[in-house]
Amino acid sequence: MQDNEPLMRALSKLIYLNNPDLVLFVGEALVGNDAVDQLSKFNQKLADLSTSPTPRLIDGILLTKFDTIDDKVGAALSMVYISGAPVMFVGCGQSYTDLKKLNVKSIVKTLLK
Repeated sequence: MQDNEPLMRALSKLIYLNNPDLVLFVGEALVGNDAVDQLSKFNQKLADLSTSPTPRLIDGILLTKFDTIDDKVGAALSMVYISGAPVMFVGCGQSYTDLKKLNVKSIVKTLLK
């Protein structure tokens, strides 16, 4: 989708017209560094195609399938570093109750193993 200019233009317009409180990027944790590329392209397209003088960019990240990546959290860190947007939620199952706030302490513990 990030390479489809008409869709990205429509998304940018939708964000501009509705002025949401948060713009969240939803991506799969399994795709690794491809998610970093997707996120940076989304942010760039939102900035380039915005009709507003101050374009809205992605405010936060929701990573799905986070329970399947074990100790491979590097891509999540790269996404935060590249975009400046925090990982706000992680999906660890298939229902709404499986959306959790990111536990930073567990990520640090995983990295230091």
